[in-house]
Order: sequence, then C-alpha cells, then structure tokens
Amino acid sequence: MREQPANRISEKGLRVWRLYGIMQTLIVFLLAIGTGVLAYIFEGNWWFYIVPAIVVILYAYLFIFLFPKIRWMRWRYEVRESEIELQHGLFIVKRTLIPMVRVQHVDTSQGPILRKYNLAGITISTAATNHTIPALVTDEADELRSRISALARVAEDDV
Repeated sequence: MREQPANRISEKGLRVWRLYGIMQTLIVFLLAIGTGVLAYIFEGNWWFYIVPAIVVILYAYLFIFLFPKIRWMRWRYEVRESEIELQHGLFIVKRTLIPMVRVQHVDTSQGPILRKYNLAGITISTAATNHTIPALVTDEADELRSRISALARVAEDDV
C-alpha cells in the first residue's frame, strides 16, 4: 500500500471546524430548551428535561472536540506532477487520485469565518466531479492553485 499523502491542512482549520461545531451545538441547545419549555407547559415527565440535556452534552463533545480532531488528523493531500492525491474521512478513510490531465479548473473560496482565520479552500474540478481541499492558509492556497493550474496545462499539452 502507498504511503499517506505528505501535506496536512492548516491547524487553524481545526479551530474553524470547532467553531462550526459550537454554532451547531447552539442550535441543538435551543431545540433542547424548546423541548424543556413544552415539557413544562404540558407537565411532562422528568425525562423530558434529562434526555435533551444529555443529547446536548453528547452532541457538544462529538462535534466540538472529537470529530474535528479526527477530521483534521485524517485530512492529507499531495500534489505531484502527474496527479493530486487526497485522503480524508471520519470513520471511513477515503483516498482519491486525480490525474492532472483530468483537471479542468481550480478555484479558491473563502467565507467570512475562513477569512477571519486567514484560511481558504481549494476546489479542483474535473469533468466528473469536484474535489475540495479545505482550510489552507490563504497564501498557500493561492500558490497551490497556481501550481495545480500550471501542472494541468503541462499535462494537457502532453496529451
């Protein structure tokens, strides 16, 4: 079996994913509060308070601490002259090889949260699908986009 791709995404990406987890947990927390209010209004059993609290705590642990850490540890990429290799996944690790001759164009994207952390994502488009490398430092993302674009042009000229 081949070795893992050499490059990791930025460690700041871990912070961004944790921030997303906090925002999602707040939504679950509001739903739990709504459940508690309804239980109070309709004089529900005690477990109408306990179960939502446990769900919020479990959700917070999974989506703020555990899943972002595993996701960050598993996300790897490597750009070679003839191919791009991606590896990612939480429970099932997926490895993808994208031949340079298949690359049609490369985009960078940066939302407000990524911009705050000076991060950007790269989307590599082929005829079949799009592949994304998330949470790269903005300068690194721009440099990688230019490099992939140049390698794809060279690969296209060779065909």
